[in-house]
Amino acid sequence: MAEALKVDWLGRVSYEAGLQIQTELAERKGQDSVIPDQLFLLEHDPVYTVGRSVSLEDAEFNDLPYPALQINRGGKVTYHGPGQLVGYAVLDLRTRGQDLHRHLRLLEEGLVDVARYFGVEAHSREGLTGVWCAERKLASIGVGVRRWVTMHGFALNVCGALEGFNHITPCGLTGVKVTSLEQEGANGLSVHGAAEVAAEVFKRLL
Repeated sequence: MAEALKVDWLGRVSYEAGLQIQTELAERKGQDSVIPDQLFLLEHDPVYTVGRSVSLEDAEFNDLPYPALQINRGGKVTYHGPGQLVGYAVLDLRTRGQDLHRHLRLLEEGLVDVARYFGVEAHSREGLTGVWCAERKLASIGVGVRRWVTMHGFALNVCGALEGFNHITPCGLTGVKVTSLEQEGANGLSVHGAAEVAAEVFKRLL
């Protein structure tokens, strides 16, 4: 049985700083299974991230308004920025049945629960990792695993502008509309407030 999940709110940090924090912990956990599993909750400065299944050299990534970084998660391209809650789950799946599929489904389940807390009806979709409101994408999920230790996690659109998505094909899904809790009718939102809810939800699930 895995120990209780530790959750930390990091506030707004650069993508590079967030990546370094989770990379260092993942490396340590790969060598020492006693180190507790941890979920980092944070908000990023505007940035595009490109997963392993596409190349940063593709023409799509020319002339983007914000920096683009190639990273070691699954999936294609997405946008991170203010108003979005990012969660990095650094978990040792050796203590969790070595089941990556289950890990992804639990991330989806938790985000659906967070949306429901704010009065938004969301759901997962068969064959499409992430969380949706009807056919509008509310949250993206992408993970990396090394020595059964996970990195990366989810990005939940909470509030604010979504224009950063207009310059890419989000997650490689042509024609998909991106939405947020705010656009789906939730009021009085902040990323920190959503993080507090997410912390309680994922402490129960993960």
